[in-house]
Amino acid sequence: AALAAARHGKHVVLLDEQEKPGGQVWRAKDSSILSAPQTPEGSAGDALRAEITKAQIDHRGSTQIWQIERQSESWDVHVVRDGEVEKLTSKTLVLATGAREFVQPIPGWTKPGVVGLAGATALFKQNLSPPGQRTIVSGTGPLVFFVASEIRRLGGTVAAVITPNTRRDWVAKLPALVGRLDLALRGALWIADLMVSRVPIYWGCAVVSVEGAERVEGSQIQKLDANWAPKGETWNIDADSLCIGYGLIPSIEAAQLSGIPISHRPDLGGWVPDIGEDGATSIDSLFLCGDGTGIRGAAAAELHGALAGLSAAEYLGAETAKERNILRPRFNRAVRFGLAMTALNIPRPGLAMLTTPDTIVCRCESLTQTRISQEVQVGAASTNAVKSGLRAGMGPCGGKYCQTAIARLIAMHENRPEAEILPPMPRPPLRPVSVASLSGEFNYDDLPIPKPAPL
Repeated sequence: AALAAARHGKHVVLLDEQEKPGGQVWRAKDSSILSAPQTPEGSAGDALRAEITKAQIDHRGSTQIWQIERQSESWDVHVVRDGEVEKLTSKTLVLATGAREFVQPIPGWTKPGVVGLAGATALFKQNLSPPGQRTIVSGTGPLVFFVASEIRRLGGTVAAVITPNTRRDWVAKLPALVGRLDLALRGALWIADLMVSRVPIYWGCAVVSVEGAERVEGSQIQKLDANWAPKGETWNIDADSLCIGYGLIPSIEAAQLSGIPISHRPDLGGWVPDIGEDGATSIDSLFLCGDGTGIRGAAAAELHGALAGLSAAEYLGAETAKERNILRPRFNRAVRFGLAMTALNIPRPGLAMLTTPDTIVCRCESLTQTRISQEVQVGAASTNAVKSGLRAGMGPCGGKYCQTAIARLIAMHENRPEAEILPPMPRPPLRPVSVASLSGEFNYDDLPIPKPAPL
């Protein structure tokens, strides 16, 4: 998005939570491992960073947006960088907020040694480090096979791959795979590597609990039925780490705070902001793109960013219609493949049964499913109500780990569809901000002292 707008002569400020450009897919290596062998993602990321430098984009890394305010003809974006608060003003705004991963809470999932699948990929790309010496990899979609293959490439041992998806689920996606034979071949190589190295793959199964006193020592595995509910006996696999994840959820809080309505779209990963063509929104000067508008895959996210950047440039006076007309068919083709992969990640209702009454659901406040259920039973029929009553979602993660599970719990108790359970209304700060950053420096001698009360 930034490059597309900059190529049309627009001054672009790129606010990035990471130190270097690249996002999650093209994450930059740590400076200590720059000489390590390249990967396809690493090469693409290096090329992107070179382009950003060449385009003279004002990249501000390690920057977090905590408040967005719309003025009559501009946007005020409040950020924290290096512990300092700053306000930037722009005529137009493009939000590319990405996604977070969903992990169904299970007994023991908060133990040291448990890592999300997406979190593991960040570990690989930035530090070239496996999560442990012997790892169980569990989850949905193609990411589970990529993570397992990368662990082996980096010298770790994969104890097993556990996936709720079945071979039949994958066969059903073959028509979409034909559209991206390059990615299909890469995925086939991941699975072939695991099979040749005799890593067991348990189809139609899930990790139902994490074993170990102080940290991961193993996991209990169980078969799932067609609804992804556990059935039959469990068995244990020893390991010192677990990578687990059930797809991605769009990060929509910034869009909500900016005034964009949302809709429930399970095929796109859950709740998504309402957008039009090329990232346009109901607010003329605001554009959205990428996984923050729905999970369509990395290739589609890149093209969507370009379309949104071109739309923003056109809002500022550039002529970009011809370019967008050329890009749009490529974007639509990428979407078809991406949505097929997203469909493999859509949690089925039975998955919620993996969360037992004593399982911690809200990590920040140490709230169990039982405690949250009690709150719902006495009238907390919305995520906002549970948040107000129990502080679920008010901790450092801002509800990123718990709110989806809480919404599904409310829907189950209320016998209502998930589409009726709205996510909590976001409020500033969007990210944790220290009081010291907001207050700035002051001298106690400057504080006004009231006059003594008359006796």
